[in-house]
Amino acid sequence: MYLEYWGLKRLPFENVPDPDFIYYSPEHLEALSRLLYAVKGNKGIVLITGEIGSGKTTLSRVLIQQLPRKKYDIGLMVNTTLSPLDFLREVLRSFGLNPGDELSKSSLLKLFYEKALENLKQDKGTVLIIDEAQLISKETFEELRLLLNFQLNNKFMLTVLLLGQPELRDIVKNIEQLDQRVAIRYHLNPLNLIETLKYMGVRFKKAGLSKNIITKQAAKEIYSYSKGTPRLINNICDTSLMVGFISKAKLIDSGIVKEAVKDIVG
Repeated sequence: MYLEYWGLKRLPFENVPDPDFIYYSPEHLEALSRLLYAVKGNKGIVLITGEIGSGKTTLSRVLIQQLPRKKYDIGLMVNTTLSPLDFLREVLRSFGLNPGDELSKSSLLKLFYEKALENLKQDKGTVLIIDEAQLISKETFEELRLLLNFQLNNKFMLTVLLLGQPELRDIVKNIEQLDQRVAIRYHLNPLNLIETLKYMGVRFKKAGLSKNIITKQAAKEIYSYSKGTPRLINNICDTSLMVGFISKAKLIDSGIVKEAVKDIVG
């Protein structure tokens, strides 16, 4: 509704993991570098944590975009509240296999091994990305450990990227055999004020904005209310643009931001 009014070509603050709208804060850039290093080096498990809306999922989509499909077979899992056997089946499905419901645990593991071995013969890495990993049960984590048992010449045949909320660190730490296989751990903190301003600037520019439409005080208000969490920044900015459009404002000022926040929190 407000695109033409503000001179935008695309919605700048959609809460979807669109790699095209990524803002590389120093921490996001560091996290991506570590992910790429782990995948290219077959490092076993990588643990990336952060609060809700910190940009973990978007980061994983950027990673997928940067990994050539000719060299990597990538499985993506977003449904993690599964029983151990269903988890194994979902892993296989994420790699394009159809295991069915009748196969035993040993048959499922054998099927995965054959898939990983086939990738290895084709000089392809096998990468499993698991979002919302803090929801995986302890029993199901055991199945993940079994998948990591497949090694060749002391090299993991599978790289697992676990993305989740901060409690994931303690969950993994309490499963010793799994924790020992974590090669890299990294925590994404919220953006600071300067990073928040740059974040908004990048997204406005990607959306086609050619002029400034937000006051400095309004931008500071957005940081204050969002505490630097990307998802909250998106919510406040999107609602502010709508409020400004409805009121025919020339600029997004702090009053509009405050009204937008009221609409969001109720």
